[in-house]
Amino acid sequence: MTTLQISIVLGATIGAAIAAIIYQLVPTQPDLGDVLARLSPPARRRPGTPATTPESLGAEERLGIWAQRTLPARFLGLPPERDLAVLRMTPAQFYGKKVSYGILGLTLPAMLGAFLRIIGLPIPFVVPAGATLALGAVMFMAPARDLAASAKKARAEFARAVSAYIELCALERNSGAGASVALANAAGVGQSWVFARISEELARSRYNGLPPWDCLTHLADELGIPELHDVADIMRLANDESAEVYRQLRARSASLRSALLSADLAEANLVEERMYIPGSFIGVVFLALLLTPPLLRLMAA
Repeated sequence: MTTLQISIVLGATIGAAIAAIIYQLVPTQPDLGDVLARLSPPARRRPGTPATTPESLGAEERLGIWAQRTLPARFLGLPPERDLAVLRMTPAQFYGKKVSYGILGLTLPAMLGAFLRIIGLPIPFVVPAGATLALGAVMFMAPARDLAASAKKARAEFARAVSAYIELCALERNSGAGASVALANAAGVGQSWVFARISEELARSRYNGLPPWDCLTHLADELGIPELHDVADIMRLANDESAEVYRQLRARSASLRSALLSADLAEANLVEERMYIPGSFIGVVFLALLLTPPLLRLMAA
């Protein structure tokens, strides 16, 4: 690398650092809710999660609390509220994972560069410096992608459990149970985390004196589960108009199962298409092995 290139890279780095410092020093109008949340991050734990003390928090969550109190909110970004809610994670855990991944990305290139220098393979200083910034940024953003993928799987599992929950509610209604009793009894049948979450929400509705379908609607909006929203609407109709909702529940369950089956088939087709890529690559390699000797002989001639 020439002196001019090194000067350009160093100048760009220094300029970016000065721009970032000026950007942070520019006064802005803070959001009151964000300020209060950042001053008391332990109080932002999700409802339903066990209460913890600072001593019982994990290292990752303590790191996230420190990041919320210290680092700028614009640097950390907004937490994905619905994804965190469906996975029962706190924003502190999410930020702690981002910061820990970012620190790991910043240290790996430096360690690799030091190892190469030790074994006698020196590389220019600009290469590990650029790799440090790039890998640190990529690793810092990686937890958001992983969280979105995990939340998508959790929502798919929730939707499958809701299809069974709708069938159980229909059976309870067909046996003569009221709307509230049907929702509670159906939620008490299953042992999975989905049924436990619904049971917790129904119990909270009884303690607060609220209709159970309103609490289910709130849970559906909080987690991003439209299938649960449909259950709440049907049971609200049953309570308001004393209508027979057995057929409606069975029809909604059948349509939900059909939609889940279509989604699974689409995912299977996508996986099948991806399986063709290794086979095509192997075919290209085999063809290259067949053509390489004649080409070498032709070039030698």
